[in-house]
Amino acid sequence: MNEPTIGLALGSGGARGFAHLGVIKVLKEENIPINFISGSSMGALVASFYGAGLDIERLYKLASAFKRKYYLDFTVPKMGFIAGKRVKELIRVFTHGKTIEQLDIPIAIVATDLLTGERVVFREGSVSNAVRASIAIPGIFVPEKLDGRILVDGGVIDRVPISVVKEMGADIVIAVDVSHVKINEEITSIFDVILQSIDIMQKELVKYGEITSDVMIRPHVGQYSSRAFTNIEDIIHIGEEETRKQIPMILKAIAKWKESKHNGEKEK
Repeated sequence: MNEPTIGLALGSGGARGFAHLGVIKVLKEENIPINFISGSSMGALVASFYGAGLDIERLYKLASAFKRKYYLDFTVPKMGFIAGKRVKELIRVFTHGKTIEQLDIPIAIVATDLLTGERVVFREGSVSNAVRASIAIPGIFVPEKLDGRILVDGGVIDRVPISVVKEMGADIVIAVDVSHVKINEEITSIFDVILQSIDIMQKELVKYGEITSDVMIRPHVGQYSSRAFTNIEDIIHIGEEETRKQIPMILKAIAKWKESKHNGEKEK
């Protein structure tokens, strides 16, 4: 093989995750192939929609029209405020009821087993079930029960699932981290408390990931709320801009891989 396989690790980050669309758009414009995608939480949602064959222009329109009222189905709080049935149906419709193995490219969706603390990686089965589990922010969404497991947000255990996309077979990993602690964030509700706490806890977890990925794209979306679903166009645009800045690094990583492959073949 003369070309490396390229994997995209899309991280969690709520509404800021719409920056992932800008990343994908620029990679496509630059003819950089996307052979595998792993995703946690919002990264899993974007990965599944793209993998289901929705073209980037349609995804942009869908993102711009996205409002919280489309997926909020409040329930009596026991294990979460939001039942999540409405968002699961939305995912099922937009991914055409496909299974993960029916998607256009190999995709891995990451969730967290609340009982064991283990990372759970979905490579097959229902897209809507897996993504619904991956976006189940603890304390906000009711956990997803699957195969005897109680599953919550993949970002709890693996905010940017770099190792997952490597395990899928990617030679080069492009990681996208859109989760930031918003300084002096206005905290006015239990949702604010939970989400800001998760952002703070996860802050240190991605530093090692920068070492293990070939390119880390970090769109500067920290000024935007992870939960407001406003300024979507701005968030997408920042994803585009930051990816364009990283194109030379990506091309350098591809060239380096080819050179090492060529030297390895010469030595045989």
